[in-house]
Amino acid sequence: MKKLVVDTHTHTVASGHAYSTIIENCIEASKKGIELIAMTDHGPAMPGGPHIFHFGNLKVIPRYIHGVEVLKGIEANIVDYDGKLDLNEERMEKIEIVIASLHDVCITPGSVKDNTRALINAMKSKYVDIIGHPGNPMFPIEIDEVLDAAIYYNVMIEINNSSLGVSRIGSYENCSLIAKHAAKKGNIIALGTDSHICYSVGEFSKAVEIIEKAGIDDDHIINNDKEKLKEYLRKKGKLIK
Repeated sequence: MKKLVVDTHTHTVASGHAYSTIIENCIEASKKGIELIAMTDHGPAMPGGPHIFHFGNLKVIPRYIHGVEVLKGIEANIVDYDGKLDLNEERMEKIEIVIASLHDVCITPGSVKDNTRALINAMKSKYVDIIGHPGNPMFPIEIDEVLDAAIYYNVMIEINNSSLGVSRIGSYENCSLIAKHAAKKGNIIALGTDSHICYSVGEFSKAVEIIEKAGIDDDHIINNDKEKLKEYLRKKGKLIK
């Protein structure tokens, strides 16, 4: 496997329950040879999360911090089974990378059918680039339907390293199944650390174990070339230089 140089899912103190600044995250990324991180703080529906002004003012963040390129993003909350996200279009269209995720404090876990519908409907938004931690056992899904929709709507599927250790306990088996099915279908995979403290930025070991066992090749992993990620986002209409 090629070296992973991109972390597509990181949080700062703005998320409310994370503990590092964007500067601290970039310093740690630089130490580990990470060339680009996406700053994807939780959307405003998350209790304790940032106000919408946080996302309106992302323009003040430098493109590079301590030599690490920063994409200004969001982990948007899916707030209903119709796939509605918790940030308005005016602000969403200016954001460079969007993860859409299900969190039980923002939406009540539903049936397999409900959860699957929520993810697929979220993918229909032109703003969504990644489905976050789809292996969460609190939100069981019909894996093949979600993966097929992700290909159709050109959305990446995340294998979330945090889910395999410190959060969403019980995700390993689900993530393994998702990765195996994705390897057969040809989904594009985004590995995200979901860091809530700087020390876990760029730590992908458990996620790498899963994708290697599944046989996902380098061409289908977005994290091994920052230009590959940026080109993907540009083709989706994101305003990235």
